[in-house]
Amino acid sequence: MSVAMVTGASRGLGRAVAGELAARGWDLVLSARGAGPLEEAGEALRAAGARVSVVAGDVSSAAHRAELVAAARALGGLDLLVNNAGVLGAEPLVALAVHPLEGLREAFEVNVVAPLGLVQESLPLLRASAAGAVLNISSDAAVVPYRTWGGYGATKAAGDLMSAVLAVEEPGLRVWWADPGSMRTRMMAAAEPGEDLAGLPTPREVAPVLLTLLTAPAPSGRYTAEELAGARERHEDVEGHAGAEGHAGAEGHSGAEDALGADGASAVDGVQR
Repeated sequence: MSVAMVTGASRGLGRAVAGELAARGWDLVLSARGAGPLEEAGEALRAAGARVSVVAGDVSSAAHRAELVAAARALGGLDLLVNNAGVLGAEPLVALAVHPLEGLREAFEVNVVAPLGLVQESLPLLRASAAGAVLNISSDAAVVPYRTWGGYGATKAAGDLMSAVLAVEEPGLRVWWADPGSMRTRMMAAAEPGEDLAGLPTPREVAPVLLTLLTAPAPSGRYTAEELAGARERHEDVEGHAGAEGHAGAEGHSGAEDALGADGASAVDGVQR
């Protein structure tokens, strides 16, 4: 049985990713700051048949990270680490000229330092897996200079580069840094309280798109939900056409692979935050 660790798993994208993995038969180690909501999430996933360990705490704590890895070891190992937990650094977001430096320090601690710490703690288990993988949640703010998103975007840019270097240094692992795009979440509402989020997708809609990285399986690289969704649709169209014609014209090529350039880098960067 495959084991995944998901941080920030009590709500939003983390909760949706955990639910999607449980539906696919994965066992889970879940982390979040709030013990109550995290336990509720764990109970719901156990009811669906998954083995679930919930460990409430702050990912910026080394002791908490050690607890998470111990929980994964107790479940039999670790095949996938999803670094999803994050903070904005200011709520609502503000211009760099007035960005609180203490908030920026916290954002770098939670969004950059903690994910690397968890990778370091998890590496022995991930290396021992037949298909060890790391999925770091990125943002379009890492590559596009949106007003007021400078502090948060800087942490995500740092995370992207860290992920890219990790992919080079750990060629036996698959390392993905993926931008899910803007979603209808509490975090997005806190970032820009005046924005109308009604037209944005929910995390439940985005989670299965991101997890096509697992089913491809896709090589290490930067991806966006937008490109993954488009590649999946094209792949399904090709498969459907091949079935009707009695042959598979694109056999051996996954939707996620189709989203890549020849050098393994993502072909398109999304335009959502």
